[in-house]
Amino acid sequence: MADQAARLRVTRSDDVVVVELADRRILDEETISQIAEELFSLIAASRNHKVVVDFINVTNMSSGALGILITLHKRIREKDGQLRLCNIRPSIYEVFVITRLNEVFTICETREAAVSDLAS
Repeated sequence: MADQAARLRVTRSDDVVVVELADRRILDEETISQIAEELFSLIAASRNHKVVVDFINVTNMSSGALGILITLHKRIREKDGQLRLCNIRPSIYEVFVITRLNEVFTICETREAAVSDLAS
């Protein structure tokens, strides 16, 4: 798990787990696979299933990463949890709109808004 610090930064805010994606470019299969493994392990090990994924650092993302988010969303919902995404750049948000994933995910502008939405 030495790469975890490089891929994810996990913090807690009240009863919400905040996962900041550290990579600027989530494009290659190896990076996507490592992020997926770490996210899924985090959800499996956590008793708290209110999760925010923060894209503050992400400038480029492949469609393969979208599949990981869909699976993450499904796994969290299976545990009666909730997922929020935040800080998605307009160029990446456009992909969510084109694929209609903006209708699947709750996307907040800021981390604070996402945490507040889950805390209420």
